[in-house]
Amino acid sequence: MAYIYGNQYGSSVKSYGGNTKAVSTEPEKMTNTAPTLSVVIVSWNTKRLLAQCLESLEHCRGLLLEIIVVDNASADGTGEMLRERFPQVRLVQNEANLGFAKANNIGIDLSSGDYVSLINSDVSVPAGCLEKMITYLKEHNDIGMLGPKMILSDGTVGQSCMRFPTVWNWFCSALALDSIFKKSTTIGNFMMTDFTYDTTQDVDLLTGWFWMVRREALDKVGKLDERFFMYGEDFDWPKRFHQCGWRVVFYHEAEAFHHCGASSALAPARFYVEMNKANLQYFKKHHNRLAVVGFWLTIWLRQVLRIAGYSVVYLFKHSQRVEASLKLKRSLRCVVWLMSPKSSGEER
Repeated sequence: MAYIYGNQYGSSVKSYGGNTKAVSTEPEKMTNTAPTLSVVIVSWNTKRLLAQCLESLEHCRGLLLEIIVVDNASADGTGEMLRERFPQVRLVQNEANLGFAKANNIGIDLSSGDYVSLINSDVSVPAGCLEKMITYLKEHNDIGMLGPKMILSDGTVGQSCMRFPTVWNWFCSALALDSIFKKSTTIGNFMMTDFTYDTTQDVDLLTGWFWMVRREALDKVGKLDERFFMYGEDFDWPKRFHQCGWRVVFYHEAEAFHHCGASSALAPARFYVEMNKANLQYFKKHHNRLAVVGFWLTIWLRQVLRIAGYSVVYLFKHSQRVEASLKLKRSLRCVVWLMSPKSSGEER
């Protein structure tokens, strides 16, 4: 069951997974003017960061903005905070954690803007960012998906672009060759460590921390694939935009701040396994059987090498024992999953 609060713009309430109850926290706002941009934010126990994100969006000027928050059964008082501090925000409260893709799709279904932006709850959006991105999309009608520059908490530029994953670049990553040869484009470099993020350019993939898509493109490409619970959708969705003939572009003149991994930090081992499951699911969807087997083997290789490496660090570098222990546990948990029949043969 999902509860929807605030029926802004007078759109009808839809049912997700059975029963849906609509409750308005303020008099319903009816208008015949559709918003320019719909912002969809999925939250899971990130109340403080979500509040910062919504406060940053209040600085947007010159845009008719619709904000939809889909909360995946947070236990930290997120719903109460939103109803008290941000009554203008349209809130959907799920009674279970439905995952990143499905929750975003719920928000997309409720959206009505000409453009839709999916923004993580741990992102702060500076004034002018959304306006710049909208303007750029209006000037380039062949762009379906646009992503801004990621600024991390320490002020450095984060990696928000990737190349399409292949068995080769995953193999190079398992051996850490992409970390050794950071400027090489032939030795894997899946994470595009050769890219300086100081120019606007077409890319294979944009990570899912902050997407802005054109409604026309969204209607043709379709929503996120809900088989990806968390992770993997930032491989799959941009690839589908490419397949439908739309450009996927990194836009360096717009930037936003990202406090990375707020939700996944709550259970690092679990989400590490989820990430590997999603990556394998992507290969099963887009590649042949041989490539799937090859990718599965590279996951094995990565975990075996990391278990050996973290064990050495744990034994001989006492100052790094805590970090090594956490990484050792997540790799061991991943190996347990790899040994199960589902990892090599069954669809998730």
